[in-house]
Amino acid sequence: MNKLIQINDLGLKDYKETWEFQEDLFQGILQLKSTNKKETLRLETPNYFLFVEHPHVYTLGKSGHIENLLISEEKLKALNATFYKINRGGDITYHGPGQIVGYPILDLENFFTDIHKYLRFLEEMIILTLAEYGLKAERSKGETGVWLDVGTPFARKICAMGVRASRWVTMHGFAFNVNTDLGYFDYMIPCGIKDKAVTSLNVELGKAEIPLQEVKEKLLKHFLKLFQAEVMLKAEV
Repeated sequence: MNKLIQINDLGLKDYKETWEFQEDLFQGILQLKSTNKKETLRLETPNYFLFVEHPHVYTLGKSGHIENLLISEEKLKALNATFYKINRGGDITYHGPGQIVGYPILDLENFFTDIHKYLRFLEEMIILTLAEYGLKAERSKGETGVWLDVGTPFARKICAMGVRASRWVTMHGFAFNVNTDLGYFDYMIPCGIKDKAVTSLNVELGKAEIPLQEVKEKLLKHFLKLFQAEVMLKAEV
């Protein structure tokens, strides 16, 4: 069981390019698992964690509804945004500058074989990080992700999640609003959930900007502790 994680911070990178990069890593792990089934000497499968910011983009999960995107192709172009139908779970979401997107590409057989537990650990990573900023975040029953003021008229989502898994290998992940322009959420029904607001860390703290690197370090600290993992290599791509 390999509990080493390779951390790649991709900076600001096009969504489609990042998706293809994820797919390459994902398929590489699946191929190694297939090879290991046929060999006496089995090689350890690698684990990756990608941090990235995307230019403005809307993505629709395989169970999503296109009507949750509320604007036309022309309006998308005017907003300098793109749109993709993708192969993760969940409905529609937005990615943009100032948002920390994390893509753990893990072989869960190195950790535990439980997708429900995996999602709860990703949520817990966000909840613990927000606690360091004095914010009490929670889960909302039946709604994957992380929220503030659950069960009140002021409930608002601060982190969305959507994953894909095959043979216990994961891809896609979470989108954590840190310094995000929340105006872009007005052009969709976030995650297909009506009448619920979205927020970001800088808004909640009443600050113009929160250092992204500071937040990434907190996220990674909690991720490693929850998954009982270690960093193998930090690579800038």
